[in-house]
Amino acid sequence: MMGATAPTDQKAELIEVRSARHSQVAGGLMIKEDAPKSRSTVTSEYIDKQAAGLNPMQLIEMLPGVNTTSTDPMGLSGGHMTMRGLNESQIGFTLEGFPINDIGNYAVYPQEIVDPENLRSINVEQGSADLDSPHISATGGAVDMYLLDPKEKLGGKIVGSYGNYNQRRVFGRLDTGYVGNTNIKGYISFSDAAEDSWRGPGGQNKLHGETKWVSAWGQGNKISFSLLGNQGTSSLFPTTYMDTWQAQGIHNAYQATWNPKSPSANYYELHRNPFTNIYASAPSTFTLTDHLTLTETPYFWYGDGNGGGAYSESLTSQQWGAQTMTASIGDHNASNTQSLIVYNPSNTETYRPGSVTKLTLHTGINRLTVGYWFEYSKQIQTGPYSLVDYATGKPLDLLGGGPNMVLANGETAQYRDTLTQTRIHTMFIADSLSLLNNRLNIEAGLKYSVVNRDGQNNLPDTSTGKYISGAWQEPLPAVGIRYKINNENQLFASSTTNFRIPMNTSLYDSGAYSVARGGYSNQANPNLKAEYSISEEFGWRYQGPTVMSSVTYFHYNFTNSLYSQTVNTGNGQSYTRSINGGNSHADGVDFEIGTRPIFYHFRPYFSAEYINRRTDSNVAAGNGDYVFSKGKFAPQTPRYQFGLNLDYDDGHLFGGYSLKYVARQYATFTNDQHIPSYITMNIDLGYRFKDWGPMKSPTLKLNLRNITDRHYLGFVNATAANALATTGMYGTSIKGGSATYSIAAPFSVTGSASVDF
Repeated sequence: MMGATAPTDQKAELIEVRSARHSQVAGGLMIKEDAPKSRSTVTSEYIDKQAAGLNPMQLIEMLPGVNTTSTDPMGLSGGHMTMRGLNESQIGFTLEGFPINDIGNYAVYPQEIVDPENLRSINVEQGSADLDSPHISATGGAVDMYLLDPKEKLGGKIVGSYGNYNQRRVFGRLDTGYVGNTNIKGYISFSDAAEDSWRGPGGQNKLHGETKWVSAWGQGNKISFSLLGNQGTSSLFPTTYMDTWQAQGIHNAYQATWNPKSPSANYYELHRNPFTNIYASAPSTFTLTDHLTLTETPYFWYGDGNGGGAYSESLTSQQWGAQTMTASIGDHNASNTQSLIVYNPSNTETYRPGSVTKLTLHTGINRLTVGYWFEYSKQIQTGPYSLVDYATGKPLDLLGGGPNMVLANGETAQYRDTLTQTRIHTMFIADSLSLLNNRLNIEAGLKYSVVNRDGQNNLPDTSTGKYISGAWQEPLPAVGIRYKINNENQLFASSTTNFRIPMNTSLYDSGAYSVARGGYSNQANPNLKAEYSISEEFGWRYQGPTVMSSVTYFHYNFTNSLYSQTVNTGNGQSYTRSINGGNSHADGVDFEIGTRPIFYHFRPYFSAEYINRRTDSNVAAGNGDYVFSKGKFAPQTPRYQFGLNLDYDDGHLFGGYSLKYVARQYATFTNDQHIPSYITMNIDLGYRFKDWGPMKSPTLKLNLRNITDRHYLGFVNATAANALATTGMYGTSIKGGSATYSIAAPFSVTGSASVDF
């Protein structure tokens, strides 16, 4: 389906103008929707009242079906989310029509995307992505973000904030207005943010820049260009096991000090996350005739960074595939150093150009769209062993450059060394028919995706050889109906399909090689089928002058679910690989309701979800047997979620109170370990002063998040078949596995001052 607010369209939904912004429904957490499927929206009014610098995942936490976790107060170290029980690698993210998910493993790094001051809105599609969405992984819905357009007159905005954990951030934007006598207008903005780590040593910092330029003329012609740059470095937070959490709680962290006489690979300077990103997009619309419109969205995506790690290595016994040999690094070699702490980052560099083209024919009550998405990406992933400065404990180069470990045969030692090239060809066609004076709208479409991957693995003795390829083709039909009972009530129903091809890591052997294991610690499985989802929805919306609400029943089926498996080879050896893990299904209900000001400028909002998600297969345990998981509740899925936001705004004084309840989340397929349920609460307070000369709406704001300072596990980082020892389907004894978890951010307080001009 592809309505008027498809991600590659110029923003079309009606979000109220600034003069009426303090009467928006639910304080900016709802707008009028007309799509034949579930969709929720956060607007700039809500975004402006939140703590300065929050990332997009933090900003959508109140919406139905959305479960988000931040690992630090400002969101500078990233975060995680699920939607209807499906994690961010199964959700398609776009900004201004271009894809945000990593092209290899589909991860989303929300701290890198956008400054919230420049966001116009965030659309959350809980069930399915639109046909023109540029994704090969969106089996579980989509999140589409849109930037503000530049102002028509010269102006700008300045924001400064400070909070606990030494949070500090400055943001500035300059709007040019129309340049000379042209119809071109733009803005340039920059932000600089930093904070100290709330657990353990180190901190996080980010330098971010954005610019957007727009030229519009005639009836519906518009060219837009956006360029975003991001550079940051974070001290990583280690994930935790359940027994570690129970013993140490939030005090599980990397070491704060370095001792050259007794060095440790757990020193925090060896576990950092440098990254650089550049995104460019030019969504443009051209009215070719009265009935024919061309939309073109070219984009370019560049990223370079890593997650740092360190190991104690022996220089007398290094593996080069199946061969054992000596090594040297800098002044150290097998004759003067038998073991050494070495730095070992997981470098990834990505070049990703692409474009979405679509042509729309409007003929009275009918709208026909045909389109094509093409992308050709290159992703270079390396893991060089490099030298550490033993005086300070810091790597000589955060990207693993400088003196690297050289083996006796002259090769540079790495645990991975791959090049992945992905070519995507996706054709789509959609037809929309409007009947009964637009009371009835019927949409149907088909997307056909062809994805080819060519891989080159430069490690020796791999199971697939040096060159590997994979190919996937999927037809993806969709249909939707929306019926307006009257101006306030409408019904909608949809059935959609989506797919996710295997991660590029499934193509390669990588990691440590062991002769006893019979290969590498991560082994390829290049013949995997794509994960496939079928989603159905039926819902009702009420959109009155004071109250708006929506309730949606949903059902989805997954086949060939993709996940990682640990295989025990005996002799204390094991390896991991990607597999198709069977099927799953879910039934549930989403609900949201919000109002315009109903008394004393208050605007309440409430969202809820109930979901019953079940595993339909017995899951492999890694020893040739299977655990009894069929019929069990699926991991990473809270059965219940509730969100409440109470907004007050009289034009000068404003405030908000929000509460989120998330039920328990299982971490294993046998349901023998879980994250307990939790409640978090936030408070926002602020005051807008009258204009003072050139200063427009000077504003002071205080934001308190997680006000009870609850310490809790917020996300199941990696699932396991079982946590406790059990007996498998074939009667074998299966040892307990180890799920890992992310620890959620604590209480934070942030004060901000801002002014427009």
